[in-house]
Amino acid sequence: MTGPEALRAFIRSLEARDTSTETRRSYERTVAAWLAWAEAQGADWQAPSRTTLRLYLAELSEGHARSSVAQRMAALRSFYRYASRSGITPGDPWGAVATPRLPRRLPRVLEVDQVERLIAAVDEDLASGAEAGTAAARDPERRRALALRDRAIVETAYAAGLRISELAAADLRSLDLRHGELRVLGKGRKERIGLLGRPAREALAEYLDQGRPVLAARAEASRGARASDASADTAVFLNHLGRPLGVRGLRFRLDRLCRLAGLPEGVSPHTLRHSFATHLLDGGADLRVVQELLGHESLATTQVYTHVSPSRLRDAYRQAHPRARVHG
Repeated sequence: MTGPEALRAFIRSLEARDTSTETRRSYERTVAAWLAWAEAQGADWQAPSRTTLRLYLAELSEGHARSSVAQRMAALRSFYRYASRSGITPGDPWGAVATPRLPRRLPRVLEVDQVERLIAAVDEDLASGAEAGTAAARDPERRRALALRDRAIVETAYAAGLRISELAAADLRSLDLRHGELRVLGKGRKERIGLLGRPAREALAEYLDQGRPVLAARAEASRGARASDASADTAVFLNHLGRPLGVRGLRFRLDRLCRLAGLPEGVSPHTLRHSFATHLLDGGADLRVVQELLGHESLATTQVYTHVSPSRLRDAYRQAHPRARVHG
């Protein structure tokens, strides 16, 4: 079996495991690049020598960050584990190669008042009639619909600790406003329930009642709208054309709101997820509850938030240590 044939079989196996489209595309690019490099070097891709592996790793390290190199190595190991189990290769040559050590970076977290400033930026944007000269600025009804949508996005992301891909995939059929629940598919296609507090429920209700119908009408009226795009009928968040708002559109809108709110540079949509977890811990939530709400498979992944929640650590220390409450 040739390398490209093995790669196609590997991707089919990922599809059968219901792996996300993004993961499949990333693994396919990574393995295809390795196979092309090995062929150009005249190396045996099925049983490459350690020297060949070191040369390729050195080439990867020159043009990519350590985290990127580690991700590529994970993809190659996954490919070779499949190939080994299927009898295509004698083993996993990358399994014996050490992964670059990654610096431990603590997630950036917003203070509660910064989250409130972000939410307030939506109202200020609407009141000031920002984006003057655009079609939305000339159409007050659409501008208000977009502002209602943006408020619902921020409130939902912060209330449920969603990833940006989960926000983009939010579906009306999975939303239960009465119980304050949103079913989402996270990494590995694992389903979990995102909980919505009163502000998020109210923001979503107002958007769904007064904002989304305005945006949905744009798609129906647009001559270029695709009648076959059924996802637009059930997507919670729509763009200005009435089509599902994708990850890039969500990132653009949230980045813009962060600038309007005067938040520090480097704040990303994922920062809201980090803030969600840290604020829960600050409020006394159990670490395993936070793990469940975030959809983390391992508790170790969630534990990083204990390092950015010093008040949580101080409270736990005072309550647990026998001499922490001794007055001098």
